[in-house]
Amino acid sequence: MEHADLLVIGAGQSGLATAALAPRHGFTRILVLEATAEPGGSWPRYYDSLTLFSPARYSSLPGMRFPGAPDRYPRRDDVVHYLRDYARRLPAGIRTSTTVTSVTRHNGTWSVRAEDGREFTARAVIAATGDYGTPFVPDVPGRADFGGRVLHAAGYRSPDAFAGQRVVVVGGGNSAIQIAAELGPLADVTLATRRPVGWTPQRPLGRDLHGWLRHTRLDIAPIRRLLAKVPVSVLDDGHYRTALDQHGVDRRDMFSRFTADGVVWADGTKEEADAVLLATGYRLAFPYLTESGALDGEGAPQHRGGLSTVAPGLGFVGMEFQRSFSSKTLRGVGRDAAHVLKGMRAAVAG
Repeated sequence: MEHADLLVIGAGQSGLATAALAPRHGFTRILVLEATAEPGGSWPRYYDSLTLFSPARYSSLPGMRFPGAPDRYPRRDDVVHYLRDYARRLPAGIRTSTTVTSVTRHNGTWSVRAEDGREFTARAVIAATGDYGTPFVPDVPGRADFGGRVLHAAGYRSPDAFAGQRVVVVGGGNSAIQIAAELGPLADVTLATRRPVGWTPQRPLGRDLHGWLRHTRLDIAPIRRLLAKVPVSVLDDGHYRTALDQHGVDRRDMFSRFTADGVVWADGTKEEADAVLLATGYRLAFPYLTESGALDGEGAPQHRGGLSTVAPGLGFVGMEFQRSFSSKTLRGVGRDAAHVLKGMRAAVAG
């Protein structure tokens, strides 16, 4: 059994940023538990062509600049390499291939059990696993009868496997647009959405949007409830809209149901399809906290700004809109981690 001052669950961007900042807040013995074989969280499993919508200058974790030209838009592999380099510099022990199954509290100490039977104890625990491990698959009638392929974006890697096929991409966010645009040259693609795609200029007045967000401080504004109601919008400098138009990718209202060989569109039209690719996002889930008393009846964490309101010494980092617009991003997790660590240090000391 290993003991730590602070135990961080997850070695993605949120967990690594938390571990890096922990010594500044009085935590000396820090352990990070990661379910996969290497640090980096979900990044190595994203599709091959994934490109950040924030430039390198706004994509750094605390204490280490993102390498390369500051105005370039890093790709997936750039982020993977950055996170692994970042992990090697941490003042923390990282235990990979360690899937946490339960977190419970006894007499003021947290007990953490892993799938392989290993046990850990800690004065404080931060859950930094985010939501990318739990793809959201909408319940569309007839799916069980569909003879084609249904795939969530979490399992998509490249367009090659769909060459010459009829593909419906479901979703109106950044990932859906990127995937539909790269499928366009090889497949017959339609984008299915609940509402028209919303577009936001990536470089208004010649400056990247993230620069404006920082300048106006909207990036860190504590307007979580308002942000959660804002419709999904796609950042684009014109590249993706042009690609969709050039390759004949059209948009239609979301289909109402599957058939054995395709889908039925909202207007009642039936159409054959070889594959349906769901870029429908993810849902927050903390199955290892079921017995901790920290979740509400629907399995959501009871917290304020990432600090548990019912379980002293327990915190969260990496949740969407946790404290601001940037909470779930490379540029934002460090701010949230510092806030949570400060609050947890006071709670543990008290």
